Amino acid sequence: MTTKIIAATMMAALATSSLFADKVTLKSGSFLTGEADVIRDGVLTFKSEDLGEIEIDIKNIVSLESDRDHVVQYNDESKETKKLTIDDGALVVNENGEPTLLDMSTVKATDPEEEKWHGSVNVSATATRGNTVGESATVLADASRRWEKDRLTLSGGYYFAQSGDSKQTKQKTVSRFEAQAQEDHFWTGKGFYTYINGKYEFDRIMDLKYRWRLGAGLGYQWFEKRDFGLGKMSFNQELGGSYIGEKYDHMSEDNYGAFRYAHHFFAWSIFGMDDLDFVHNFEYIPQVDEWQDNYMLDMDFGLTYAFRANWQLIAKAEWDYKSKVGDNTKHSDIRYILGLGYKW
Repeated sequence: MTTKIIAATMMAALATSSLFADKVTLKSGSFLTGEADVIRDGVLTFKSEDLGEIEIDIKNIVSLESDRDHVVQYNDESKETKKLTIDDGALVVNENGEPTLLDMSTVKATDPEEEKWHGSVNVSATATRGNTVGESATVLADASRRWEKDRLTLSGGYYFAQSGDSKQTKQKTVSRFEAQAQEDHFWTGKGFYTYINGKYEFDRIMDLKYRWRLGAGLGYQWFEKRDFGLGKMSFNQELGGSYIGEKYDHMSEDNYGAFRYAHHFFAWSIFGMDDLDFVHNFEYIPQVDEWQDNYMLDMDFGLTYAFRANWQLIAKAEWDYKSKVGDNTKHSDIRYILGLGYKW
């Protein structure tokens, strides 16, 4: 008897799930169930229960069955909430029980993603007492916002450490700061974009008094928050140029032009774990006329795990390499970071 009750409950749950799912029927006769997402430029983004996130030209859709309310955003940025379906490749709204054809020339998008800031602040700190006396601290912060054709990314980090046999003999072993910003403009809404960026940094241990650079170039967004079944992923590559000014202690300022290649990979909810995210960045900057002798490499890999509300744990590895450095300094730095963060 108990087994029959459990089976009946499971069947009812499945039936309820299917009842409230959106359904798309294609001209080929096949159909998909899931959730109808944004419609933009005549293309429906549909989150299929079987195939993940896919894009469908609405001209290939016979019908969209949806009982949910949808937000319609017009060209003048005004918004209305309506019952929305697709009938033979055309958008139809249900007003007062009467189906009405929607004039797509006045519509910018349906169910557009809300434009808002995202970011995080992460902190790692240690203190040692006894045979060794020392402290270390790392603060990492980032913020970004995506508009329809623009994206702004800000990030920065401060790294500090000191140690010795006693409080009187402590010496700094890490003293580094960096801040950077980049603005991307997508000329078609996705795919190709142009960018401008800037970065400022100093490293007291490497005798780097300061380094600044300004750059511009071309990028391509291969995919953005696309669901591949292993999680939502974004990947983009960039190629451009930079102008750099840097000064090491006891040396005059050096200014030069450089090429720049970079790529960025992000993954959200990887392996089906909603709270686990991954990030990887790579940047190669060689001097134009001394590309074999003077270049910089920056690379990082990081994992974050949201364990409660907006709080997260972070594990990250960073590697910086500079072929030309000041006297008595090494070419590369590797940093391992374990810390606690807050994201929004």
